[in-house]
Amino acid sequence: MNQTSLHRLLASDKLDNPENANLKELFDLRLSTNLSIIQNLFLSLYPESSIQNSFPLLLELLPELYKKRPKNLKVQDLRRLKDVNWYKSEKMVGMQLYVDHFNKDLKGLETKIPYFEKLGVNLIHIMPVTTRPKGENDGGYAVNSYTQVDKKYGSKADLLNLTKKLRSKNMHLMMDFVVNHTSDEFPWAKKAMAGDKKFQDYYYTYPDRKLPDEFEYSLPEIFPQTSSGNFTFNTKMNRWVMTVFNNYQWDLNYKNPMVFMDMLTNLVELANLGVDVIRFDALAFLWKKLGTNSQNLPEAHNLIALFRMCLQVVAPGVVLLAEAIVSPQEIIKYFGEGIKKGNECDIAYNATLMALLWNSIATKKTHLLYKNLMNLPGKPIEGTWINYIRCHDDIGLGFDDRYIYEVGWDAYAHRKFLLDYYCQKLDWSPAMGQIFMYNPKNGDGRITGSAASLLGLEKGLEQNNSELIKLAVNKILMLHAIILSYGGIPMIYAGDEIGTLNDYSYLKNKNLKEDSRWVNRPKQDWKTVSGLDKIDTPQTQIFHSLKKLITIRRNTPVFADTNNLVLHQTPSPHIFMIERTNNSDKDVLVICNFDDNINMIDTVDLVSRGYVSGGKLKDLVLGESITLKSGLLEINPFQILWLSKS
Repeated sequence: MNQTSLHRLLASDKLDNPENANLKELFDLRLSTNLSIIQNLFLSLYPESSIQNSFPLLLELLPELYKKRPKNLKVQDLRRLKDVNWYKSEKMVGMQLYVDHFNKDLKGLETKIPYFEKLGVNLIHIMPVTTRPKGENDGGYAVNSYTQVDKKYGSKADLLNLTKKLRSKNMHLMMDFVVNHTSDEFPWAKKAMAGDKKFQDYYYTYPDRKLPDEFEYSLPEIFPQTSSGNFTFNTKMNRWVMTVFNNYQWDLNYKNPMVFMDMLTNLVELANLGVDVIRFDALAFLWKKLGTNSQNLPEAHNLIALFRMCLQVVAPGVVLLAEAIVSPQEIIKYFGEGIKKGNECDIAYNATLMALLWNSIATKKTHLLYKNLMNLPGKPIEGTWINYIRCHDDIGLGFDDRYIYEVGWDAYAHRKFLLDYYCQKLDWSPAMGQIFMYNPKNGDGRITGSAASLLGLEKGLEQNNSELIKLAVNKILMLHAIILSYGGIPMIYAGDEIGTLNDYSYLKNKNLKEDSRWVNRPKQDWKTVSGLDKIDTPQTQIFHSLKKLITIRRNTPVFADTNNLVLHQTPSPHIFMIERTNNSDKDVLVICNFDDNINMIDTVDLVSRGYVSGGKLKDLVLGESITLKSGLLEINPFQILWLSKS
């Protein structure tokens, strides 16, 4: 039992009528329940022998933060506590978007709530809308403030109105908390540059290159082409400052307990705007230690758990998403281990599944997909995944080399093939992607491009090739059907639901042209949306088919994530099969074909699993029965089946 479940148990007699509950009494109960864990985590990071009286300051801070939380959100917290696994429901379907690319500003976004409702989306992840530098700002991830809205998006009042409207529709909002760094224009950075030693200690700053050079021996370069090295010399401060990502993003020094407490205050203030899911950005980098790569360190996990345990006391209805695009063995740790199991992050990105799906599209084979997934450590029952086929960032090829070798491929050559396949180096490939951050030293690179362009729709339309267009549409729908039926929250990138192609306009913008990720950050095509119910195009086929799949998901309880996913291998190297099961007649068997040829599976296996009745299969996607005419079931190119027992 994790702490959330314990809070639910201890407050169970108060949760049926949260409007009349003694809110302060329940806060005190949560604080006392979490106190020993908070203390242990805090002192593991900030021993009292070296930093005097810091823990009492935290104990004074928590009640003050709770007082500032709006009453309506305190009541909502209790409702969420009663429905403790609300974020794991089959009804959760997300969409990620840039507000200005979607519909100008926050007010414009609010007017499009009916569009989300029509599609079936009820979790909106908006990319950063807070103030940021005017020039390069990493798409808003160089923050000047954690809660002040940039004027281009509207005002804080507009954001509050949006969250209020979403709550009235039983919809949820996700926003980013840039926890690893601030911009060099953040108030703390400005004070540091002005010579304030207190705020110089809020960052990693050094008078000379001695310690920076020692760090550089083991720190990798995140953006080797555009931001080499991990330190920048600041002439105003006359000091070197750690800038792991970009020279305008200063890494926060969490070895200073005041940084933690001030960032906790920022976190709660963000939650108080009505945010339901908070995405912890770049959390793998939070703790820096000489002689290591300063990623995924035990202290970082303790720090994240400390944030979580404190936030749970103040705002137990808010959940945390780990943005850690790391190896499968590392990502699973962000749900928590040992005493932290189920007490770190509630949600994590399933980057492994995402990358493996793109691998299977390129190779038309599923054996590497199975090999990785079958060796993925199990997650706690309290945690869930964000399943996605792409996001605002690039597509990395973070496979485990040993599994590539085990299936008979050379790891270096295979990664080169994938980059060539998706980045227009192979004439026969239908993909029209671009390469991002290629490192000639080791051959590593990443892939950018919209889902539709990567899956062949752009090339098919350019060539007026009806067969290529048909296959591209089928691929788009199959990949989305997998993330909709895999255990977790499916997250659609805005525009993918209507087959939006690459946006090459970034090449004309001097601040963006060196960052090919902007090719897959297009403006929402409202002209296409206006014709969705009027004309038959590949885009309308994608939208209405995806809408149907979402409706089926939201009406199929076995798709809720209760760690109820089973992998089934088949003799065909092209077929992927999973089962969502509660060992009842409501189970669903998911089958898909990654080949552009028809493949077959033996129906004996389907009979033994209970999916054949009277010589027929019930397919939820088709909405009708399939009559079996032989002992083999044909699966069309890139077809998806959701077979139901009932």
